[in-house]
Amino acid sequence: MTIRQQLEQREYQFLSPLAAKAAESRGRLDPGRDRESDVRTCYQRDTDRVVHCKAFRRLMHKTQVFLQPEGDHYRTRMTHTLEVERIARTIARALNLNEDLTEAASLGHDLGHTPFGHAGERALTEITGKPFHHNEQSLRVVDYLEKDGLGLNLTYEVRMAIVGHTGPHLPETLEGQIVRISDRIAYINHDIDDAMRAGILSNADIPADIAGVLGHTHRDRINTLVCDLIDCSRGTGALHQTPAIADAMMALREFMFENVYKNPIAKGEESKAMDIIKRLYEFYIGHPERLPTDFQSQLQSDAPARVVCDYIAGMTDKYAIFKYSELFIPTAWQLRD
Repeated sequence: MTIRQQLEQREYQFLSPLAAKAAESRGRLDPGRDRESDVRTCYQRDTDRVVHCKAFRRLMHKTQVFLQPEGDHYRTRMTHTLEVERIARTIARALNLNEDLTEAASLGHDLGHTPFGHAGERALTEITGKPFHHNEQSLRVVDYLEKDGLGLNLTYEVRMAIVGHTGPHLPETLEGQIVRISDRIAYINHDIDDAMRAGILSNADIPADIAGVLGHTHRDRINTLVCDLIDCSRGTGALHQTPAIADAMMALREFMFENVYKNPIAKGEESKAMDIIKRLYEFYIGHPERLPTDFQSQLQSDAPARVVCDYIAGMTDKYAIFKYSELFIPTAWQLRD
């Protein structure tokens, strides 16, 4: 047997009957494109494909909540992704589910996020007249945009977990559902931490009834949510939370929307960010020939609006600002000798 086959057998020996087994995957988007690895399961291979792709590297320069923060310790889309991955793997391991599937989906779930966070999403939605959803764009990235239009050719289970990490589609696997709730656990709590670092919140601002249930520190809140999910879900065949914990988590999320996500200090620059996105979109729609070379071939198969949207959605914050400055800000004139 190959090492991969041995790993697949171990899954049957040690994982829960409810776990998604690599040997039972519904396969890749293009099943004939890749032969099986001798040393990695299909889900391990998907993790490697995500980590080595260009879209994953760009996450380090994409906004989580605070636009262009001054300080080294604010979260980016990359650090958010890594925190989701750690929370999700902890839960999957405790429930004896497939950590490899959980890891691959966690690392790929935000690959389609725009520059400037959700402000970029809103800008593309407004200017195109069509809802732009980052989870759908993440799926488009792995299916089509990466590797010069070939895509990463991931497994069905990872793809459905990526698109289902938010929105109406609920992943079919428990591993995908773990990624969905881990995303929420991660962003609610690390956004509190960043808001405190920015001076927008203090521990005293967290409502006492919420803190009394979830805990008074970043560590305590995550530990409460993760342990409760594990304890309530073991042996049930589904993911469950204690009603009081679930209610407190929802109340904390609503508190964050009112006090951070809509806070004029945290979001004071969003109108400028949205204007950058809109101006770039208008320019490239009018001048598709100015799109980079690797997007020119896409114009042969996709409408210009789709191609421009893909290009802008893939930008980092810094690159969007650079292109805006290059196109719309005059450079200083210098006398040449």
